[in-house]
Amino acid sequence: MTPPGETEFVSVVRSNPAVDEILRRAPQLGLPGWYLTAGGLFQTVWNHLAGRDLRTGIRDYDFFYFDDSDLSYDAENEVIKTAASLFADLGVDVEVRNEARVHLWYEQHFGSRIAPFHSTEDAIDHFVSTTCCFGMTTGDGGREVVYAPHGFDDLFAGIVRPNPRVPMQHVYEAKAARWTTEWSNLTVLPWP
Repeated sequence: MTPPGETEFVSVVRSNPAVDEILRRAPQLGLPGWYLTAGGLFQTVWNHLAGRDLRTGIRDYDFFYFDDSDLSYDAENEVIKTAASLFADLGVDVEVRNEARVHLWYEQHFGSRIAPFHSTEDAIDHFVSTTCCFGMTTGDGGREVVYAPHGFDDLFAGIVRPNPRVPMQHVYEAKAARWTTEWSNLTVLPWP
């Protein structure tokens, strides 16, 4: 049974030409555990709710995969280059990351240590806001598979909620400040 809100979510995000095309082409990369995730999805919905062009304000389209067989920068960089070529004509920044190696650079980038992720879904579970925790991939026959651990209610209500699993108040508040500048109709819940 499809969870409430999922059908509308898929319809809205697939209406963004960049999302639709990334999802159509992504299987060509042959990557394990891949998902299009984060801002390219939830910000498309926010644009839809605000009656704006679906691509407005979206800085990049996060594309995650999980390959723990080679945690080297060089292996990830080869995938990044291949994906850049595959998506080059879309006119958007597709940011590709191997979530199996995030723990190797996270502290230097964000100032906090994290444990290694166990899957792409585990990585999605660790976004600073539950409203960001969405992923889309394709399953057998090109069917959409949606990962939405917190459901769709907050997303469609324009509520930004902190994720209690990620104790990074400064990152949450910085992201929320940018989002409310771009999408003024959002309701940002305070850090607990």
